[in-house]
Amino acid sequence: MSSPLFDLSGKVALITGGNGGIGLGMAKGLVEAGAEVAIWGTNTEKNTAALANLSAHGSHVTAHRCDVADAEQVAAAFAATLEAHGRIDGCFANAGIGGRATAFDEMPFEEWRRVMGVNLDGVYHTFRHAAGHMRERAAHGDPGGRLIATASLAAISGQARGEHYAATKGAMISMIKALAVEYARYGVTAHTILPGWIETAMTEGAFAYQKFVDNVMKRIPTRRWGRPEDFAGIAVYIMSDASAYHTADTFLIDGGYYAY
Repeated sequence: MSSPLFDLSGKVALITGGNGGIGLGMAKGLVEAGAEVAIWGTNTEKNTAALANLSAHGSHVTAHRCDVADAEQVAAAFAATLEAHGRIDGCFANAGIGGRATAFDEMPFEEWRRVMGVNLDGVYHTFRHAAGHMRERAAHGDPGGRLIATASLAAISGQARGEHYAATKGAMISMIKALAVEYARYGVTAHTILPGWIETAMTEGAFAYQKFVDNVMKRIPTRRWGRPEDFAGIAVYIMSDASAYHTADTFLIDGGYYAY
């Protein structure tokens, strides 16, 4: 018999970028624990496939097309999510894009802004609505909520030719700590998840480069790449009542890479 601490029945999670990769891995864990889930993504076909996958678990799941870099799309998607589910107990700001490798001193400002627009502005747009919703609920006697940002190992380690990507992920950690302090009075907790080298569409190019594989794999004590399903457990824990007194943390999930 599973512990009631990790029973997510009656809870609703919103996951941006939830139609694939780490976001879908977290979504699967949440629906299996009984949560309702809303996924946002820009690819309609991927949204449809993820919706079918997640709905098979019996939970109420919805998919919404949304580019988180666009404030108006975020506002509309958030309203549609609330209409479909009635509430949002956990908001996972997971949508993100990688940087196009180039020497930093040759990086066009347009490339810098492209990454900032999705990875940082998108988190701001999303969390602004989620935090406001949770604060309003608390004012009506229903406190609680979870704000979770997917950052990266790049936030705490050097990433040559990826300074814009690393900057967005490092900023997430600071943003989350500030949110954890400000919104604790409303029963809201906030955390950052830092993935290491995970098998997703974003890392396909790197994993196909044998020199990279040879150099990096030997630095991972678990001797394998991470997989999306490795994030199901942490998502369930954060959403659950078991984590009610745990806030402002950074969860490094990298198979021991950073420690080694």
